[in-house]
Amino acid sequence: MNKFVALLILIGSLCLPAHAALDVGDTAPDFTVPAALGGKVFQYTLSAALAKGPVVLYFFPAAFSEGCSREAHLFAESIDKFEALGASVIGVSGDDLELVSRFSVQVCQGKFPVAADEKKAVIKAYDTAMQTRPEYANRVSFVIAPNGKVIYTYLSLNPDKHVERTLGAVAQWAKDNPKR
Repeated sequence: MNKFVALLILIGSLCLPAHAALDVGDTAPDFTVPAALGGKVFQYTLSAALAKGPVVLYFFPAAFSEGCSREAHLFAESIDKFEALGASVIGVSGDDLELVSRFSVQVCQGKFPVAADEKKAVIKAYDTAMQTRPEYANRVSFVIAPNGKVIYTYLSLNPDKHVERTLGAVAQWAKDNPKR
């Protein structure tokens, strides 16, 4: 019974509205964090990724949860479209490195890196912690231009639109910046 009540509280907290502090035009905080790509661990640095093109930075609550697995799968299915526009994708959660490493293989299919923000430093820098459950990141996506400026943000606990919306923002950026 206690597990059921805890589950109801968690689900209820996931449904509360929240906000992301960064807005379009803001400078995205740089960060370096342990990440995994196809199960291989490395240090991911945002500024290094931005030197190659725009970055889709998406935060998610918990690896292997239903919504987060769905969202990661959708990003994996669309990674070729992002790459064709010169963009890269990284997912960030507060999960530990071992868990995100398995998630990067099993759900992300080795298509893009997933970062383990165990200390919640990146989650705090981007103000993406859930208000009622700060140990979890909210489902927020950012598109960051190579100059480090946020060009798009999307906040929704529904995982189904994040890929579509961020891909649209990257496509618009590519159209507006043909001499990348």
